[in-house]
Amino acid sequence: MKLKRELGPGAVFCIATGAMISSGIFVLPGLAHAQAGPGVVFSYVIAGVLTGIGMVSAAELATAMPRAGGDYFFITRALGPLPGSIAGLLNWFALSLKSAFALVGLAAFASIYVDLNPRWTAAALTLVFTAINLTGTRHSSRIQIGLVVGLIALMSYYVARGIPHVRVENVMPLMPYGFRGVIVTAGFVFVAYGGLIKIAVMAEEIRNPSRVIPRAIFSSLLLTVLLYVLMVWVTAGVLADEQLDASLTPIADGARAFLSAPGVAAIGLAACLAFISTANAGILAASRYLFALSRDGLLPAGLSKLTPRTGTPGAALLMTGAFIIGSLFLPLKLLVESASLVILLGFIMSALCVIVLREGRVQNYRPGFRAPFYPWLQITALLCYGFLLFELGREAYLICAVLLLIALVTYHHFGRKQADREYALLHLIERITSKALVTGTLERELKSIIRERDELTADRFDREVGDARVLDIEEEMDYESCFRQTAEQLAPELGIDPQTLFRMLMEREQESSTALTPFLAVPHIVVPGEQRFRMILIRARGGVRFPEREEPIHAVFVLAGTKDERNFHLRALAALAQVVQDRDFEKRWLDARGTEGIRDVVLLARRGRSGN
Repeated sequence: MKLKRELGPGAVFCIATGAMISSGIFVLPGLAHAQAGPGVVFSYVIAGVLTGIGMVSAAELATAMPRAGGDYFFITRALGPLPGSIAGLLNWFALSLKSAFALVGLAAFASIYVDLNPRWTAAALTLVFTAINLTGTRHSSRIQIGLVVGLIALMSYYVARGIPHVRVENVMPLMPYGFRGVIVTAGFVFVAYGGLIKIAVMAEEIRNPSRVIPRAIFSSLLLTVLLYVLMVWVTAGVLADEQLDASLTPIADGARAFLSAPGVAAIGLAACLAFISTANAGILAASRYLFALSRDGLLPAGLSKLTPRTGTPGAALLMTGAFIIGSLFLPLKLLVESASLVILLGFIMSALCVIVLREGRVQNYRPGFRAPFYPWLQITALLCYGFLLFELGREAYLICAVLLLIALVTYHHFGRKQADREYALLHLIERITSKALVTGTLERELKSIIRERDELTADRFDREVGDARVLDIEEEMDYESCFRQTAEQLAPELGIDPQTLFRMLMEREQESSTALTPFLAVPHIVVPGEQRFRMILIRARGGVRFPEREEPIHAVFVLAGTKDERNFHLRALAALAQVVQDRDFEKRWLDARGTEGIRDVVLLARRGRSGN
């Protein structure tokens, strides 16, 4: 039940950009200007910076666990199934309602020119976009690319034509309500960037996620902030305060101030493209929450079934479309406002997840992108988002509480059977209390994700490592004792007397030292017989003392093979050379949990693979 990896950098960039650019720029600027004055441009900048801080953590998590459901998936693996399932359902509600709001806006705009019922029109549009997404992610992403390219071009046209018409008297004083007004308004417009999290939701369908996800996130955010700031500045400069503050169509009103009728129509087209792209991307992303929750057993199994022809989660898409249609006939104002609260909670959860996963020292947590300035960036994010949450109205908290109750009831019916799932918080508690709480299931799941993400096809070296014996020695010893233990372990597998094998290892060491670095030794010998090759991995925490080495060796890889295995013997040595060149090898080797953890250090290392 895995989704196809069909999305490249352009599609991911356009999905994120299209998800952000909508009512946040075509509806909110007038309302925001009434709270902050011309300084609203700084509100958009601050909100963008805070979004970027939150997305740094989200990018790390999405590259470590590129799975459908995004923040739901990594919250479950970090904090447990209850917080994860609640977060997943809340985000499904938020994305679905944001799509519904965009569709209502689109239908209302269309009703100006054509006599149609806005809500029934929005319902029909929902069916259209659901059908498009059912045809496959590739088709949906192609449409999204076209929408976003057209949208960016029209927004740039608005800015270029409007800048010469900006009047200084309209933008002075810059902050009539003080800097606090600017800060509070930043929380108000924060929802304008909420669509960016959809990149994490689509991570399972992104090719080369370690590279594409962070680049798409930050390039999309940078362009969107720039367009927002310039468009809001132009609009504030061409409209008087009393006209802008009361407007629910500020960009259209601004266009009428300096563009001819064709230009105004072009900006109207831009608004339509924005609503369409947001609705399309929202349906696409929201359905992946249901898919991921179902795949983990937290919702009915039917929601994770993929359509055979297109590989899309058909049942999840249909349920999302049905929910959006139902919500079109409900009062949406408070529900849409609660989306900001849900988005902020999601960013808070992301920052907490990074802290828990790192401090829990989960060995196979290996993000392709690591958040800089840890943990100060995460602490800053928690403080800033806490302040913005404090500024939100009580109505948003009430709606969120109702949605939370629905999520808890759903978890009670479907999710309790997953309560024994291992998660990173248990690793952190185990580290603090020294009590054995983890079983290794999380490490095995993360190992599987890394193999798929990095396209690590198992070759013979991997199979030999998987079959190899692993010795984990705590005390310090000399190399003779180490070789004696090695001979006792390997001799039965090679069909050689232990004493003979011990003598061969000693003779090889006396010829030339096999201690290659102050940390590593690779004793390797040729044994009699045919078609035999064996390895043994030794971690010596206390160290093994080799001749002519002042410091004890902590990693010993012993290779023994017959003459006809000479070629593979050399390939195995080359593979080990690549494994130990990893800059984190020594730390991972000493920190690995148990024999499977030691084996994983070698199996998950980046190296060339022969494919056999």
